[in-house]
Amino acid sequence: MSIDAQRVDFIAVPTQDRERAARFYEETLGLARNPNSTENWLEFETGNVTLALVTPEQAGQQFAPLPFASIVLRVPDVAEARKKLSEAGVEFSGETFDSGVCNGAAFTDPDGNGLMIHHRYAPYPDGSTP
Repeated sequence: MSIDAQRVDFIAVPTQDRERAARFYEETLGLARNPNSTENWLEFETGNVTLALVTPEQAGQQFAPLPFASIVLRVPDVAEARKKLSEAGVEFSGETFDSGVCNGAAFTDPDGNGLMIHHRYAPYPDGSTP
């Protein structure tokens, strides 16, 4: 059986306060607002996937934040990105990790959705570089 999925169109990011979430994703994280966004449907672009701010209650669902590190954002320098986010008031869950191939640091948005900044520095097994 196949549903012929062609790609991921967007990731739904639940929020209880769309305006607050929009400020966080646009101003704190610096993501570009999709020009086709409307007052009731806000999308932010990461380069390879769209994040859509959704209010579950409008669809008759209960709010529940995305779990730990559900959205991982690639950055060129984790330490520098962490410093900037910390200065903007973002609180991280623990220290920056180094796995031997990459490093990252987990945090949450104002609604408690799990995010992470991440950078792979080691080549892939085939020798290609990130």
